Amino acid sequence: MTEIDNPHPTYAVAGVDIAAGERAVTALRPHAERARRPEVLGAVGGFAGLFNLKPDRWREPVLASSTDGVGTKIAVAQAMDVHHTIGIDLVAMVVDDLVVCGAEPLFLQDYIVVGKVVPERIADLVRGIADGCVQAGCALLGGETAEHPGMMTNDAYDLSATGVGVVEADAILGPDRVRPDDVVVAMASSGLHANGYSLARHVLLDMARMPLDGHVEEFGRTLGEQLLEPTRIYAKDCLALAAETEVRTFAHITGGGLAANLSRVMPRGLVAVLERGSWTPAAEFALIARRGRVQRAEMERTFNMGVGMVAVVDPAEVDRVLAVLTARHVPAWVLGEVRKSRDVALEDGAKDSARAVLCGDHPRF
Repeated sequence: MTEIDNPHPTYAVAGVDIAAGERAVTALRPHAERARRPEVLGAVGGFAGLFNLKPDRWREPVLASSTDGVGTKIAVAQAMDVHHTIGIDLVAMVVDDLVVCGAEPLFLQDYIVVGKVVPERIADLVRGIADGCVQAGCALLGGETAEHPGMMTNDAYDLSATGVGVVEADAILGPDRVRPDDVVVAMASSGLHANGYSLARHVLLDMARMPLDGHVEEFGRTLGEQLLEPTRIYAKDCLALAAETEVRTFAHITGGGLAANLSRVMPRGLVAVLERGSWTPAAEFALIARRGRVQRAEMERTFNMGVGMVAVVDPAEVDRVLAVLTARHVPAWVLGEVRKSRDVALEDGAKDSARAVLCGDHPRF
């Protein structure tokens, strides 16, 4: 009798392996338990994650939340069969959005959807997520793994996560705090982070036909290893800055690039003027631009160009800000300053409504 003729079909015949799912939970449990905070109640496996927001710690707590994924960087991880670092990217995309308003990341919940459950691969993914949570100081409070046979190939998967943070009501950072003459400080990215991979893959893999396992002299390692470099997590560094210096706001540089993301935290009437001459984008950006003949404007609205996070700070605090970041091993530099819109002459092609603009040229790029 064939499976088609079987009058008693099972979930396994339909493509969902419950036993494999249970093995995956067992395999990921030690990683999830590693990423805890004292406020977490209960163990892994409950229907809901419990977090005790202790009332004696905050005066007027405001919760912040963020949801994100990692985009087509997953295609590189799948092609290389390397799955543990992509979880770090996932955490970074979520917690570094939270910290922009000054919120301390408290916990994260992940969602992993796969074509077929492979317990070892699930454990690898969660290992990376747990590593990212440890770096960010938040708990991995729970998550969901879903098997979607017939909708995805057996080796395919996708990730997303939601994070929750907390900030005192009178400590919320944002555009209302920004003033003329404030200074913009850049924090270096670790690479492409998790944005622009559709263009990067099109240029480097499709157009240039570069193999992922091929050694690239500029990188000192393979192309695939460079593209899978995990996203830098800035959460603890930003919180340290907010605690020790006068920070007006942060901007997480993700999809849309440096100017577009910084514009989101600039108030009406002010413009952040950023100097390209203050840094040289890393080798991967130059390689993409050269191999694909990608125009500068397209590069700058697609990639972070080497700046993963920026802080807008009181001008009197610049030296202190740079000292704190240096002590925390975060490469940082003065990127520009905030001016009144009427005092800024925009470059050709810049929108009159722009609240952040790039000026000059990058050295050696």
